[in-house]
Parts: sequence; C-alpha cells; structure tokens
Amino acid sequence: MAWVETIEALEALYGTPGAASVRKVVHQLTPLYRTWIMASRYCVLSTVGPEGTDGSPRGDDGPVVTELDPQTLALPDWRGNNRLDSLRNIVRDERVALMFVVAGSDTVVRVNGRAKLSADEALCRRFERDGKRPATVIVIRIGEIYTQCARASIRAGIWARDDSAGVPTVGQLLAEASGGEEGGARYDAEWPARAAKTLW
Repeated sequence: MAWVETIEALEALYGTPGAASVRKVVHQLTPLYRTWIMASRYCVLSTVGPEGTDGSPRGDDGPVVTELDPQTLALPDWRGNNRLDSLRNIVRDERVALMFVVAGSDTVVRVNGRAKLSADEALCRRFERDGKRPATVIVIRIGEIYTQCARASIRAGIWARDDSAGVPTVGQLLAEASGGEEGGARYDAEWPARAAKTLW
C-alpha cells in the first residue's frame, strides 16, 4: 500500500485549488447563503472528542437551524437515542462541522465553526412544539461557510433513485449486533407508532 503521508505529497497528486473554490468562502451568513441554509430541513453534524469523531443526522419540519445573528446558528437537540455522542463531544471540544442538504438540489453547503450547548429556558422555548421543548440547543459560532462541489451528488444520482429495496431494517441490524437479544421483526413493526409519538 502506498500511503500519502505528507502535505507536499498530497498536493503533488492534486495540484492547486481553483480560484472559485477559494473565493466562495464567507465568514457569516450572507443573503444568499442565508436563503440556502434556511431552505434546509436536514443536515449532518460532525463533532470530535477524546474517543474520536461523530457524525449525527439532524432534521426538522422546517429550517433545521435558526439564525440568532449573522454569525450564529441555533440547532435544537430534539429527542434521539440519548447516546449523546455529539453533545458529549461539544462539551469537551467546541469544533463542529455541518453539512446542509436541500431535497432535490445537488448542492451541499458546509459550515465550520465552534459550538456550545445551552439549556437556557428562553432559548429552548423558542423551539417549543406541541408543548415540548428540546433539552438543549446547540449554538454554533460560524467560522466559515461555503458550497461543496455538486459532483458527488451528481455521481450518486441521489435524488433520482431509490436503492432501499433489500437493505436490512433497523430491527435486523439491532438483532445482529446484539446476538438476537434486541431488535427483530417486532422492533420494526412497533417502530412507526413509537416514532410518531416521540418525534419532538
């Protein structure tokens, strides 16, 4: 295996970035980046901590983040599995990255910055839904925003196909990982009703 172990070797393989890929970077929400991000209902939050990295999907019925000011985004931490991997990382290491997608668009917008967790009652109340509030809100200070080249989405044809037939269900994956002690067909059958009651 021929490993690439220096920046010089890496750059020799790829050359210099195009001018547009450098000029597209901004350091706060601009009118057009704001429009794009507020159209996104789904993003992936990446964090880093002592145990390693974590990538966590985040979604909402409307904008997945809220703008607090041009350099600050708020991401409510809606109910999940309570592993708290991303939140534990943020408490110990503020560095975060978000990848925003908009259904039907091949473009991806990326935000890199630093985050803190807030349990401020007034802030959590801003996201109240049917009497339920997030336990915390992830407050992200924007370091940089830029678009990602659409080639990966185009290559994958992500919006033009459905590859879900034949993939294992969560119940099957859980049963496999737990040696049959958890999951299975019953888990899959009960999941839709459970999810409907616990989205918020």
